[in-house]
Amino acid sequence: MELYLLLIIVGVAFVTLAAILRRYRRCPSDKILVIYGKTGHRSSARCIHGGAAFIWPVFQDFAYLDLKPISIECNLQNALSKQNIRVDVPCRFTVGIGTEPEVMTNAAERLLGLHPDGIQNIATDILFGQLRLVIATMDIEEINSDRDKFLASVSANVEAELRKIGLKLINVNVTDIRDESGYIEALGKEAAAKAINDAKKSVAEQNRYGETGKAVADKDTRVNVAAADADAVKGENNARIEIANSDALRRQKTAEADRIAVAAEKVQAAKALQEAYQSERDAEMARAEREKATQQANIVVAAEIDKQKKIIEAEAEAEQLRRKAKGEADAIYAKMDAQARGTLEILSKQAEGFGQLVSAAGGDAQQAITMLITDKLPELVKTQVEAVKGINIDKVTVWDGGKGENGKTATANFVSGLMGSVPPLEELFKMAGMSLPGYLKGEAAKEAPAEEVKSEE
Repeated sequence: MELYLLLIIVGVAFVTLAAILRRYRRCPSDKILVIYGKTGHRSSARCIHGGAAFIWPVFQDFAYLDLKPISIECNLQNALSKQNIRVDVPCRFTVGIGTEPEVMTNAAERLLGLHPDGIQNIATDILFGQLRLVIATMDIEEINSDRDKFLASVSANVEAELRKIGLKLINVNVTDIRDESGYIEALGKEAAAKAINDAKKSVAEQNRYGETGKAVADKDTRVNVAAADADAVKGENNARIEIANSDALRRQKTAEADRIAVAAEKVQAAKALQEAYQSERDAEMARAEREKATQQANIVVAAEIDKQKKIIEAEAEAEQLRRKAKGEADAIYAKMDAQARGTLEILSKQAEGFGQLVSAAGGDAQQAITMLITDKLPELVKTQVEAVKGINIDKVTVWDGGKGENGKTATANFVSGLMGSVPPLEELFKMAGMSLPGYLKGEAAKEAPAEEVKSEE
């Protein structure tokens, strides 16, 4: 039971650890991890760029935002300029989801779950609107000749609007600008015609005034050209100064935003790294506990089971031996008890018969014993006869010298000696502590002749 409980605890711990590891999410460098639900922040979602985070089950869920750039072609047509001249401005914008905390939050709130085509459609609408707005505030000459100013205006307006939905402007590329009225083309032709006319005027003045006029014309031309060049240079310098100031301000703002973003990213990365280390530490501790439990289950529990098995086997063997010994003892006891009962029964019957025999003999125990022996006398005689019955005498040779004594021959002495080797009944009775009755010893026969002699006298 303890082993099963330990295995259940280990299984539950392993399943819990696996579930925890599945809820630990790492964010790739080209994506933003958005954690929504109960985030504990003031915003509706917590955004992580790089690093990792633990997603609490039930209370939280997650999704990813792709940071890959999106190229959008905006071929703006019939846009009304400041001079009420409609122009066509073909542009290509490159945008992407920003990694600043505020921009990431906006993207999580407005773009999460949208397909890239849907994001591109939303951005296209914003780009078209802002592009029309910028063109409406500029002359065609500025749009055509001062591309840096045009691009700076477009970037400033578009960037602010894109940030509201979580996007960032990466690049703007403007190709040739065209107008339906041919104004831009006329400006080119005007400049060319003006140059041609100035040249013709100079030639005419030279022809009319001669060398002096030519010199004056040359002087005026040089002065006018220098003045025009100076004005052009001055205008270009002023424009460049404004662009440089705008660029400096933009770069300053961008650097400040980048600094804040980098600091925030580093803080988030440090927090994510700290959480990752803590999770790894918890995971290693859980793994160590699991390894310890596994070793204990494999070694200690197995040894304990083997020990209990051997104890049970030894107790079973001892119980078997005890039962076998008890059975053998019971069998011996039953056998001895049966033998004792049989012997007791035999002796009891013999004693009962002997008591009856003594009663029949008038209470004389010696007479009763004599009666028992008398009853066994045929068997005794049979035994004596059997003693010489088995003797096989093939041939007997007797040498008789004729000197018989008491009328006995040598043959008679041999037979008499052979019978004398048989134990006499009287000796048997003496060995039993009794005396043979007189009628068995021949005393009655001896007394009879004496009485007859007396009667004859």
